[in-house]
Amino acid sequence: MDLIADKIFDKINFTQSRFEKGEYEMCVFRNCDFSNCDISASKFIECEFSDCNLSLAITNDCIFRDIKFTGCKLMGVLFYTCRNFGFSAVFTNCNLSHSSFYQKKIKGTKIKNSRLEAVDFTECDLTNSVFDNCDFLNAAFDRTILEKTDFRSSYNYSINPETNKIKKAKFSLSGIAGLLHRYDIEIDRN
Repeated sequence: MDLIADKIFDKINFTQSRFEKGEYEMCVFRNCDFSNCDISASKFIECEFSDCNLSLAITNDCIFRDIKFTGCKLMGVLFYTCRNFGFSAVFTNCNLSHSSFYQKKIKGTKIKNSRLEAVDFTECDLTNSVFDNCDFLNAAFDRTILEKTDFRSSYNYSINPETNKIKKAKFSLSGIAGLLHRYDIEIDRN
């Protein structure tokens, strides 16, 4: 596998030109289209993806270590197929809807201003993660570790405290309904 380091990839449509599997270190991908591409077994270390489309990309055995995703579409990405060891990424202004982090250990993850509609966090470890202004409409949390996780500025989540570990997690008063939803009670905001 070739090592590609310190290279900038700008406006490349990998759906039309073949993506070369390899080890990418400290590379920048700007306005690139990886949608439906097979990037399996590739390594991305300390790379930045800016305004890229990775929707439905095939990520089997892929390594994402110290990655920054900014303004990216990552819809339907099965992150659970990526290698667990060293997996770390920061997501800012991204759309991760319909993606899955099933059983992923991603402690300390930071996601800001992002759409997480119908994302699967089942059996995921999100300890010490920060979700800043994120939309969790229909996201799945089941047997998820959310200890010390910050949801204070996020919304539309529905988390069952009986089936998830939420010790010392942070929630805003306005988001408390997302913890009580399953009890079918009415909360008066007055």
